[in-house]
Parts: sequence; C-alpha cells; structure tokens
Amino acid sequence: MEDDFPKIDYREIGSTGERVSIMGLGTYGISNYEKAQEAFVYAIERGVNLIDTAEIYNTEDFVGEVIKRVGRDRLFITTKVSPKNLVSKESTLSAAKGSLKRLGIKEVDLILIHWPNDSMSISDQVKNIESVLTEGLTRHIGVSNFSVEQMEEARHSTRSAEIVCNQVKYNISEKEIEKDVLPYCEKNHMTVVAYTPINKGKLSKTGQVKEISRKSGKTSIQIALNFLMSRSNVIPIPKTESLDHMKEIIGSMGWKLTQEERNVIEGT
Repeated sequence: MEDDFPKIDYREIGSTGERVSIMGLGTYGISNYEKAQEAFVYAIERGVNLIDTAEIYNTEDFVGEVIKRVGRDRLFITTKVSPKNLVSKESTLSAAKGSLKRLGIKEVDLILIHWPNDSMSISDQVKNIESVLTEGLTRHIGVSNFSVEQMEEARHSTRSAEIVCNQVKYNISEKEIEKDVLPYCEKNHMTVVAYTPINKGKLSKTGQVKEISRKSGKTSIQIALNFLMSRSNVIPIPKTESLDHMKEIIGSMGWKLTQEERNVIEGT
C-alpha cells in the first residue's frame, strides 16, 4: 500500500450517529466484475466504506463478491427496492430478501425506495419499506428521487424509523436540487447521496473547472467531486471499474477547494 494516499474523511449519515466515508462507490453500469473488484478493494483498503447498489442494477452479486473479499464489517451497504415491488408488505420483503441473498449477507445497512410508485400513496410505500427494518433485514431506511413534497410525506409516514437520506442526481452542471431538495434535507438532518456526480466525465469540459484545475493541479473530476463534498450533508457516489480512475476519484478527498474556487463553480 502506498504511503501517499489521501486522508479519507467521514460524515454522519442522517442523524444515525453512523459515519461513512465522505464519498461512496456507485455500481450502476459495472460490466467487468474482475476489473471493478480490484478497483473497489483498492478504495476499501484505503478507508472508503460506502457501497451503493440496487436490485435492478444487476450488481448485487458483484458487491457480494467484494464483501467476501474484504469482510462485511468494513462496509456500509446500501441497496434499493424497485417501485413495482413496493405494492405490498409481502412483495417488498420478498424483494429485500432477494437482494440479501445476492449480496450474501443477513442485513443491509440502508435500503431505499428507488423512486416513487405513482400508483400508490407515499405513505403506503414508506410503511412497506419500513417493514424491511422491523423484520431485521436493514438497519436504516431512505428514499431516492423524491421531491420535497414527497419527502415531507415520507418523513411523517414512518412509525419507528427515520428517513435518513434522499439519493438524487447532483453534479456541478445539474444543480436543480440546490433550490429546494438540498436545503430541505439539510434542515431535516437527511443526507443527500449524489448519483451521477461527475456526469459521466462531461464536467471536464466546463471552462471554469478547467481553469481551477490548471491552477490547483487537481483534475476536473477531483474538483467536481470535492465541490459536492464541501456541502455539509452531501455524499457523492461515483462509479468506476478502472483502478486508475479509482485512484483519481480517491484523490478528490483529503483537501478542500478555496471559497473563491467554490464561488466560481457556484456561478457555472
């Protein structure tokens, strides 16, 4: 292991008291399991502990192999139930059990409603996902792709649990959540887990970011991720199956953009 890898910072998820790495690992779109596994193990050995997956990603079995390799106690595992499986308590539990079987574990740390099912109330969906917790299959619950109105209803629909996060698209060129979702989550102690945080690499074309990169010596991807992590309640989850790209991503931690640099990005 190199001696110069950056310091990994940690952040509380929701108001759970649990701290996870300030950046997690996304798995949507991974195709080369062997290559990706090496990259993931590299990150985990350096302190990254949050892995995100979902039943529709077809990567839960991949995450299961990573778990076998590094050990369950080193990881905070998030998965998601598809809207079609939220229609009843029984179907929700069945979906969760399927995820656990593919992951090869007895419980996940966090399970999310992947996106709202428009054919039923938010309240009923939340009660169904909460049953996964009461049955001991997850330790926490959350949502994904929820609006402020949907989060408000979700928060008031739980019986014995808190909605600890909302997972949404957020990057420096797609900042719509800053208008309402981000401040709502901050006010209500919910973590924003940011997917597509580097917009599939397109952010390197942003002029302001390229200029900051030239002056700071950090790559555009590192700057884009560091900007998200500068938000007090945001955890980005970039995806890669390349070891070199993983090293670049890890390099987004252990330093901070200046306020002036953040102001420049705010204006993009």
